[in-house]
Amino acid sequence: MDFGMYKPSRRSKQTFEKMKELDTWNKIDRFFKKYKKKWNGPDVPIYIFPFQASWRGDENKSGVSFPNQLFLFIGEVENDKELEALFIHEYHHVCRIHHQKKDIENYTLLDSIIMEGLAELAVKKNCGEAYNANWCHLYEEDKIKKFWGKELKEHLDVKKTEEIHDQLLYGYGRYPRMIGYNTGFYLVNTYHSQKKIAEKMHFTIKSEAFL
Repeated sequence: MDFGMYKPSRRSKQTFEKMKELDTWNKIDRFFKKYKKKWNGPDVPIYIFPFQASWRGDENKSGVSFPNQLFLFIGEVENDKELEALFIHEYHHVCRIHHQKKDIENYTLLDSIIMEGLAELAVKKNCGEAYNANWCHLYEEDKIKKFWGKELKEHLDVKKTEEIHDQLLYGYGRYPRMIGYNTGFYLVNTYHSQKKIAEKMHFTIKSEAFL
């Protein structure tokens, strides 16, 4: 539910009916077939549910990825490109996890921020910059570099299971909102502007390469 899973209500039933009207399941199936082929990705079940409308302010969609399954929480999304951007981001995670051959509990903060950055680079390449998540451009370069030196740099090796991992990734407590995500996109985008990462390398390149 932290990721946007609906609670049963009249509103969520309306959202569900709208999703059926918009042919949401078939659209996601088409995206899945397209990117599974393009990225040589794994065949995983995809679960689609209504989005919790009151969650995350003005957001209307979300998702969460696992090595062997994918959950999408979708509101009344009428723009197919917007829907495709959501799918790309989440399925990109599944593909990277699949190719990295590393247990999720052993992922570090560096792995997490790079994974988020690469997923949004894929969105930028396939849908255009207009469809990048809002957090991609939350902070100016000088603020990112300052935060990197002061907070992130010394915690890059913390594991996903440690509390400070999510605090720095999402920007909980005293940390700036979504700072880890934002920094990941900055690192990946900067690297790509200099070295042009082929899309097929997104899934095998090591996180350390971006340092």
